[in-house]
Amino acid sequence: MSEAAEQRIKRGTKSREATTQVLRIEASQGWGSLQLKELWDYRDLIYFLLWREVKGRYRQMALGPLWIVLQPLVDMVIFSLIFGVVAKLPSDGLPYPLFSYSGLLPWNFFMRATSSSANCLLSNAQLISKVYFPRLVVPLVSVLSGLIDFGASLIILLGMMVFYGIQLTPWALTMPLFLALMAATALGVGLWSAALTVYFRDVGFMMGYLLRVWMYATPVAYSTNVIPERWQFLYRLNPTTGAIEGFRWALLGVGEPPRLAVLISTVFVLVLLVTGAYFFRRTERTIVDVV
Repeated sequence: MSEAAEQRIKRGTKSREATTQVLRIEASQGWGSLQLKELWDYRDLIYFLLWREVKGRYRQMALGPLWIVLQPLVDMVIFSLIFGVVAKLPSDGLPYPLFSYSGLLPWNFFMRATSSSANCLLSNAQLISKVYFPRLVVPLVSVLSGLIDFGASLIILLGMMVFYGIQLTPWALTMPLFLALMAATALGVGLWSAALTVYFRDVGFMMGYLLRVWMYATPVAYSTNVIPERWQFLYRLNPTTGAIEGFRWALLGVGEPPRLAVLISTVFVLVLLVTGAYFFRRTERTIVDVV
């Protein structure tokens, strides 16, 4: 081989060494950092998984995405017959269909986001065991996918407000804050339950019963006025109570603005979310060996 050829080979080798990027994947040690920046680096994967989640949910269904609005409408009719016509529960002066739908909308978002994120690691076991990516992406996608259903169902609620002659107030701008409280609660519960479900499958079954009980402890079908005054403060410590009350107050102009109990429950949700993220992060190193 000529001297010129050897020099070209050496220059090519040095060039490849200079441009090669090494990605070293190591298990996190201790409680460590949440490495939230890594989530931003994988934002394309979040978008892809989100799109796959929405498409897969309504695959091979005759009505497809129409179920997004049909399900809360059917629930509203059932609630109106049972709790509005038969039980005659108070509805803060609103037509009961509008009252129940405005409660079902944020509750259904919370219920789907919580149950989906609780089982997200098991349902994505094949993907998790083959490809590296931040595992926090999985429960985050489960919660974000519920926002699409919420947005579609919100259009129906706005149409009902027009039908019943309810006008929007400037407080409607605060509605995203109560939706964020609902999403943070769902993600906090989902992070804890997702990590626990991997090791104890019973947790997945228990979540179904817990959500049923939780719904009756939340003013979805009834007004908070039916709760005795001495229990009002304790009742409002439930974060979903504050979120649904705030949602109705912001959009429909009924009830009272958020009180101290709502702020306390918000702090509780933040603690639940942060501790859930650290617990999930700590257990993710052995998740692949179990799923």
